[in-house]
Amino acid sequence: MARLLFITSNRIGDAVLSTAALEHAMAAMPGASVVIACGPLPATLFRATPGLERIEVFHKRPGRWRALWSALRKGPAYDLAIDLRGSLVTYGLNARKRIVHAKSKLLRHKLAELAALMRADELPSPKLHIDTRAREEAMALLQGTDGAVLAFGPGANFIGKRWPPERFAELARRLVGAEGPLKGLPVLLLGAPEDKAICETIASTLTVQGIAVVNAAGGLDLLAAAAALERAALFVGNDSGLMHIAATVGAPTLGLFGPSDERVYGPRGPRSQALRGPKSFEETISIGYMPLIEHSLMEEVTVEAVETAARDLMRKGGLA
Repeated sequence: MARLLFITSNRIGDAVLSTAALEHAMAAMPGASVVIACGPLPATLFRATPGLERIEVFHKRPGRWRALWSALRKGPAYDLAIDLRGSLVTYGLNARKRIVHAKSKLLRHKLAELAALMRADELPSPKLHIDTRAREEAMALLQGTDGAVLAFGPGANFIGKRWPPERFAELARRLVGAEGPLKGLPVLLLGAPEDKAICETIASTLTVQGIAVVNAAGGLDLLAAAAALERAALFVGNDSGLMHIAATVGAPTLGLFGPSDERVYGPRGPRSQALRGPKSFEETISIGYMPLIEHSLMEEVTVEAVETAARDLMRKGGLA
């Protein structure tokens, strides 16, 4: 049996996009036994990968590469080892062929970068394999809702990328309220445990307005969230892993951008679109070192602009 090693990111969005390269490799090695190495955050996303032998999780700590190398030495030789981390790990393994990522100075989308790495004109779309467990968890969460939902991902990995929560609430009112194109649909709020406060703010505002809300922040693993997002008539969210998950499962996806570059990280899927305010990426980040920013850099993205883009996206998909 052929054996494939796939070392991917510790970031959720990058890991989701990387599944395009994984699908390409697996198609060329049908029936292969697959070993996946990744960070702890995206690990759940790979648990239903066809032919999965095991997942090796590595953590950001001293000695992690030596520990990973030691773990990956188990078993027979790899027919192909793909390292999207650009480390030296695969060079110390018994592998017949290696593909190791190297940083590029070209400005291009991550999927184009992966295609070049895999020496392919085009990669298949990113894909998440969703198992029965994830679907059952999503079904239990959405029990009592009838059909589709409006899904929001109001979190992000730092405050500068977060559209203000009160604007998510206002957008929901316009889309699912009495005059909205998604009239009467419940609003599904998704996010990590650290996004609970943001989602609670949005949920409390909508509840007062009589809008049904399912607040699942911190309540689902990523694969169950993917299953829930298959029910989304529309997903609107900041640039985050959830945005890429929504696009990958085929939800109409509107990604909101500010201090991150949509030319590199824009959502990719059959029905997806990126939106930013009047300032370019370069203008947005010109104010200084991003990790020191303590306020949103998304203030210039108006509710009106997001509503217009959302309605256009739904119209193109025959949903409004």
